[in-house]
Amino acid sequence: MTTSYDLTSLDLPKLHGRTLRLFASVLDNGALRGVVLGQLLKQGGVLYLRDLRLTDPPTFYPLAIEEAAALEDAPPVDLAALEEQLTAAPDSDPMPTAAGYARAYREGTANPETVAEAVLAAIADSDDGPRPLRAFRATNRDDLLTQARASAERLRAGRPLSLLDGVPVAVKDEVDQVPYGTTVGTSFMGQAPATEDATVVARLRAAGALLIGKANMHEIGINPDGFNEHYGIIRNPWDLDRHAGGSSNGSAAAVAAGFCPIAIGADGGGSIRIPAALTGLVGLKATFGRVSEHGASPLTWSMGHLGPIAASVGDAALTYAVIAGPDARDPNSLHQPPVSLDGWNNADLRGVRLGVYRSWFEHAEADIVRDCEAMTQRLVEMGATLHEIELPELEEMRVAQAVTILAEMAANMALHAAHWSELSPSTRVNLTLGKATTSADYLQAQRVRTRALAHFRRAFQQVDVILSPATAVVAPTIPANCEKDGWSDLSVVTELMRFAMPGNLTGLPAIAFPVGHDVAGLPTSMQAMARPWEEALLLRVAFAAEQATPRRRPPLFHEIL
Repeated sequence: MTTSYDLTSLDLPKLHGRTLRLFASVLDNGALRGVVLGQLLKQGGVLYLRDLRLTDPPTFYPLAIEEAAALEDAPPVDLAALEEQLTAAPDSDPMPTAAGYARAYREGTANPETVAEAVLAAIADSDDGPRPLRAFRATNRDDLLTQARASAERLRAGRPLSLLDGVPVAVKDEVDQVPYGTTVGTSFMGQAPATEDATVVARLRAAGALLIGKANMHEIGINPDGFNEHYGIIRNPWDLDRHAGGSSNGSAAAVAAGFCPIAIGADGGGSIRIPAALTGLVGLKATFGRVSEHGASPLTWSMGHLGPIAASVGDAALTYAVIAGPDARDPNSLHQPPVSLDGWNNADLRGVRLGVYRSWFEHAEADIVRDCEAMTQRLVEMGATLHEIELPELEEMRVAQAVTILAEMAANMALHAAHWSELSPSTRVNLTLGKATTSADYLQAQRVRTRALAHFRRAFQQVDVILSPATAVVAPTIPANCEKDGWSDLSVVTELMRFAMPGNLTGLPAIAFPVGHDVAGLPTSMQAMARPWEEALLLRVAFAAEQATPRRRPPLFHEIL
């Protein structure tokens, strides 16, 4: 096992167009598959994982039950008090917030019905032209306007359900929402409408949120890039020649483009944090089990998280407060302490110990490292202390995360084997890698998970928050002439996922938040990780950073209010 930093940049095949389709066909051919797979498994580190002599017991679900018991007395969130904090704060964000919508409704400058019409018109406009945004897979005008009329009636009567009443929200297309089917970005799943809302959607609906429709996503969420051959490439509002990460890329694009201040994403390997980072937004992946997965497609059972992508830290906190908490229909959600937001908006960071693993922190593009370094110093100026730490075996964690998520996705998609040919080439390549992993590989990965939990536990004895960049690169350019056949660049995938993957393997909470822009004007972003159930602390750090970060809108932005 490695004790020094050896998380390297990978040099894996870059394929697109016809070359990608040919490569996928080779992997589909049983006679040729073995030769190619052996090299891919070696390059990806799977063969290295097989050779490790580990005796640790495997951890199949990163449930922080002991830590939950220790926090049973945490002050539960007071939603009314939180809403008062948000409405009392000055509206300095360049993008509308939930409080901004509530203010417009109260002052009569807008109402949910006009907002619904404006959102639908903006979506249509963004999809018109040679480089359509494609943030949404589907909307339903009648459903949206029905929601809007009901919200408008409540607001006129002075009986809003919450601060979210009438606020437009997007939901990723792997989460059940009536009256839509849940396609998970495929051409064959979700042919029938959902019969009930997922728990997170039900909680948002009960709060009065204006549920726009189903946000587009990478097919089955298997890659952090913008390609979907069925519903269109999801582009980045900061530069339409670049993608918005993934796989919750439609959710992030919808918020960044101004259609809504909040969206729901899903994160199995960074799929909330990566698109949030590439679009200059806030993305929160809570502790494993904090947010119910009931009604979400079971793509990855031990790594999946639902959570908010938002234009501001306040809206991320509000959404988290609404959707988090136990759910009898998700057993993994039952062993958690009270949902707390104690001190989330306290920008005085005295007493907060920040940890940086220098080799890891600096393993990113120069502009990203510069902005993250500058933000770290600002957080210190706000009272935090900075400590150098080490995180051993990050390479092992990377491989273990990849093995786990690909194996779990391959097992899930085996139920749809009859539709294999309908999947895009890049999806088939990734699933073939997942199918090539063995039960021994999977067990080995879970032994690494046990070790990873121990490494982070030791690190959090020294510090309260671990800082890093959110991604190692800014939003990548969409390869030319790939609209039909797509692309596969696993080297860039590893750059996007470098800092995200430990959070999924360990189940630890993590947040991505903007810290600046690179020389081309593209967003740069930072990640903070904390102990289990300490989402309030992460929001506090992100809130402090927000106060010190000049914000701006992307070039593609639609005025809804």
